[in-house]
Amino acid sequence: MHFIMDKLEQHIESIIFSSEQPIDFKEIKNCLEQSMQTKIKKGLIETALDGLIQKYQEEHFAFEIIEIAGGYQFLTKGAYHHTIGTLLKQKARKRLSRAALETLSIVAYKQPCTKTEAEAIRGVSCDYAIQKLLEKELVMIVGRSEKPGRPLLYATSEKFMNYFGLKSIKDLPKIKDFNKEENTIGEAAQIEEKVENPPVANLEDKENQENFPKEEIIITEEQVEISIQNNEEEKQKDE
Repeated sequence: MHFIMDKLEQHIESIIFSSEQPIDFKEIKNCLEQSMQTKIKKGLIETALDGLIQKYQEEHFAFEIIEIAGGYQFLTKGAYHHTIGTLLKQKARKRLSRAALETLSIVAYKQPCTKTEAEAIRGVSCDYAIQKLLEKELVMIVGRSEKPGRPLLYATSEKFMNYFGLKSIKDLPKIKDFNKEENTIGEAAQIEEKVENPPVANLEDKENQENFPKEEIIITEEQVEISIQNNEEEKQKDE
C-alpha cells in the first residue's frame, strides 16, 4: 500500500491521461479510493495534482494538464496549436458552417436566448444552424421563455466548453476586446453603422434554408422535458 501511495502522482496522471473528457476532483478521488481500497486525504491528492501541473509546465513537454469545464485534462500547449489545428483540418470531414458559428456565438454571449432573438441579430433564419448545433451537442435546450408562445431557450453545453477549452463561460473574450482602438489613423474612433433594411441572406444561408423547413425546429415535448430535466440534474450536481 505504501508503494502505491508513493506512486500517487503516477496513478492520478494515468487517470487524467485515460479520460476522454475533463475529469473532476471527486471522480479522481473516488477512482483512487476504489482502486486502492482505502480512504485518501483530500490534501494528498491536491498536492499530487499540483505537482503534476508544475511538472508539465517544463518546456520539453508539448502538452500540459489544464483545469477546464470543472475538471482536469491533458491538452497541447499554445505554442503547438497551429500544428495541431493543421492536423485537425486534414482529418475533419465536416466543420461548422459560417452560419452555425455565427449562431453559436450569439447563443454563447446572449444565453439563455430564443431562436427568435438569435434571428433578430443575424437577420436571417437560424432553424438549420440551431438544428446542427443541437445535433453536435454544442448547444442544449434549458427551458422555455416567459414570452408569448413560450419559445424554447438555448444555451451552450459542457461539450462547447470542452471544444473551445474554456474553464467557465466567463472566459469568453469580452465584447470590448473586439472593438477598434480609439486612436485609429484615418478613421473615426467610433463608427455607428445603421442598417435600415435587414441584411440579405448569403448563399450559404439560402442553401441551408432550402435544405431545412422554415418552420420552428421540430422537437417533441418529450425531448424538451428530457433536456430540461438533464439541465436541472447538472445544476444539482454542481451545487
